[in-house]
Amino acid sequence: MEERAVARRGGTEASVDALKIPPHSIEAEQSVLGGLLLDNQAFDRVGDILTADDFYRRDHRLIFDAISALIESGSPADVVTVSEWLNKTAELEPAGGLAYLGALANNTPSAANISAYASIVRERAVLRELLRAASDISSATFQRDGRNADELLDFAEKRIFDISEKGHRHGDFSPISRLLSEAVDRIDVLYRSASPITGVATGFNDLDAMTSGLQPADLVIIAARPSMGKTSLAMNMAENAAVGHKIPVAVFSMEMPGSQLAMRMMASLGRINAHRLRTGKLDDDDWPRLTSAVSLLNEAPIFIDDTAGLTAMELRARARRLKREHGLGLVIVDYLQLMQASDSDENRATEISNITRALKGLAKEL
Repeated sequence: MEERAVARRGGTEASVDALKIPPHSIEAEQSVLGGLLLDNQAFDRVGDILTADDFYRRDHRLIFDAISALIESGSPADVVTVSEWLNKTAELEPAGGLAYLGALANNTPSAANISAYASIVRERAVLRELLRAASDISSATFQRDGRNADELLDFAEKRIFDISEKGHRHGDFSPISRLLSEAVDRIDVLYRSASPITGVATGFNDLDAMTSGLQPADLVIIAARPSMGKTSLAMNMAENAAVGHKIPVAVFSMEMPGSQLAMRMMASLGRINAHRLRTGKLDDDDWPRLTSAVSLLNEAPIFIDDTAGLTAMELRARARRLKREHGLGLVIVDYLQLMQASDSDENRATEISNITRALKGLAKEL
């Protein structure tokens, strides 16, 4: 009984140890490297998917680095040239030697499925990055070094966001035939539609006539001097989209509290003097209009986040979450200069440029 119990405990411990091995696929890594040694042109199919860091084993990272360097320099990358390259950098032995390079080439039948193998390698690399991020977040939580909970949340979001950003960079060309098909389908839908507005209507007829509405993936900057009505204009657009067309709208208000924005919208929709509304000195005629405005806004899919000083990363995370839960047709940020940069080492002009680029990326994604 005692021996069997020990055996069971030993088996359980062995299983737990096995589960702790980071995700990887040695076979897929070997197939990628072997395929590249057989067919250098296959690098075009994996060069924008993989980096050396995506390989689990160090010898595979060294070999991939050597193959990449040779191909990028215009030289052939085969067993002999790669071994010579590694020998010159004193990395041939750590990479497994000439015999291992030969085995990689000999044991790989062809590079036909190299894209599929590269996707496996990349997927395992993402899983390992997630494990490292989880470990870093756990360590930072136990050893806070003076950071509060909000700062730790920012750190955790950034670690996950960085992994997500790296994954989103892997794209590919779209054949013109597919794009033409999509464009023709879009034209057909527009032709059958009675409305001249092809995007989100702003409610300003002249503007809509010139733009056909706010188009998907567009980043629109409303620029003017202070106190010229930029917020009012943006909120009028939000009202028209959400109240008039039931399009979900997210408003990130970093200058004005949400309650104040709600009051502005009540005044606008109810055609009520804003000063009377702020002071509560309403006329008898104002009350029915106020009730009507509240009823309209209560049914409108408008979501307001008045957190001050959001970073582009935080804004993106919240917008993506809102899109998953409620859908999203329009995002309003009031205003750009009040956003914070994730990296505070840059000058403000560069920070604003980076924030704007991140918002454009968010518009394309959503």
